[in-house]
Amino acid sequence: MEESKEQMLINRLRLKEEAAWKELFVAHSRNLTYVCSRYILGKDDVHDVLQNSFIKMFGSIDSFEYRGVGSLRAWMSRIVVNESLSYIKRNSDFKLMTDDFEFPDVSDEEEPDLEEISELTIMKMVRSLPDGYRTVFNLFVFEQKSHKEIAGLLGIAENSSASQFHRAKGLLAQKIKEYKMVKKSAI
Repeated sequence: MEESKEQMLINRLRLKEEAAWKELFVAHSRNLTYVCSRYILGKDDVHDVLQNSFIKMFGSIDSFEYRGVGSLRAWMSRIVVNESLSYIKRNSDFKLMTDDFEFPDVSDEEEPDLEEISELTIMKMVRSLPDGYRTVFNLFVFEQKSHKEIAGLLGIAENSSASQFHRAKGLLAQKIKEYKMVKKSAI
């Protein structure tokens, strides 16, 4: 059976072939930048986190275990998320929002209608969330982590993770509602 293109690339990466690393970077840097920018806002900071992520990939490629098509991308994304979280933890501005931060509570029955809103606009709204909300939201929604796992990753209580996620959803619903009202009034 013929080795897949991805498996051949992995073998070349393990041989520390410079051209293979360039190929990997070209093929995946855009997606990994997108993953990183869900957590990190500053362009220079995103660049630094990605650079650290690629260094970590380079150093640990020998321990990577191929599990089929897409496993390399998942492995790289996991490294970028972990490096993003390390950056957030080192950043002194990171804090979870407390209960005294108020916004209108949105019940689960009021899930916002996302039709006619571009993915780019929604991601801008997610990126505008306070750090704690954004981090928990991203881990829960995009990385599909449980609140228990998120609590372990961020060093917070499990119920704090659930609370941050609920508030993030409420704030996003509010932003979507405001966006739609502005769009509607512009027509």
